[in-house]
Amino acid sequence: MSLLSVSSLTVRTAAGRALVDDLSFDLDAGQRLGLIGESGSGKSVTSLAVTGLLGAGLTASGRVLLDGVDIVGAREKSIVPLRGRVASVVFQEPLTALDPLMRIGRQVAEPIARHRGLRGAALRAAVAEALDEVSLDETRIARAYPHEISGGQRQRAAIAIALGSRPRLLIADEPTTALDVTVQAQILALLDELVEARDMALLFISHDLAVVSAMTSDVIVMKNGIAVERGAIARVLAAPADPYTAELVRSARALDDMLGASS
Repeated sequence: MSLLSVSSLTVRTAAGRALVDDLSFDLDAGQRLGLIGESGSGKSVTSLAVTGLLGAGLTASGRVLLDGVDIVGAREKSIVPLRGRVASVVFQEPLTALDPLMRIGRQVAEPIARHRGLRGAALRAAVAEALDEVSLDETRIARAYPHEISGGQRQRAAIAIALGSRPRLLIADEPTTALDVTVQAQILALLDELVEARDMALLFISHDLAVVSAMTSDVIVMKNGIAVERGAIARVLAAPADPYTAELVRSARALDDMLGASS
């Protein structure tokens, strides 16, 4: 059984419009899958559906098995133990994902205490380790509030929170979009290193084909909620079969050429 198995997932609005339409894929330990598409393609909605975090007015059908538990239609009490222990999410904007009224150290500690059962000195040591893994100074950052640190430090803190509970699946939803190019490269390298070291499954969501190609081995290209192409990232880049994918590849190459000419 796959760690995450998605079969015929469809997500609709209250008005009946499909935001995700008949999507299927499987993901297991050590595998890396990218979901790519423009805004409104359904990729972020997919990440919310597989973790049971769809907002009010959205309904899911099909099947989403996360560690054997069918998320679609499951009660919240059945899903909550899976978040953090089995799957964790790193969101696009850490300033909104982090609690503004809670110190970073406490935010890192909460999922560790909940899912690993640590207390006291063992918990403090685990928090220090989690912050050290993402190259944050535990002495200073643990006592800081989110608004007191930089954007790159906030994203590193969000990664520490997501990984501190030792999940088997990491879902990264546009985790570097809000960062400048230099910090973006640092965060991507950090994610790559940690996922590799822990043999985690990775579901990486982005509008940036170059970023997805650097982080994943396989990709699903989405447009208007539909998977229009899927396969090994090397094949998709070299010989895209769908016109929409071909346009994404051309745009990515044009941007690379432009940046290369200006450097």
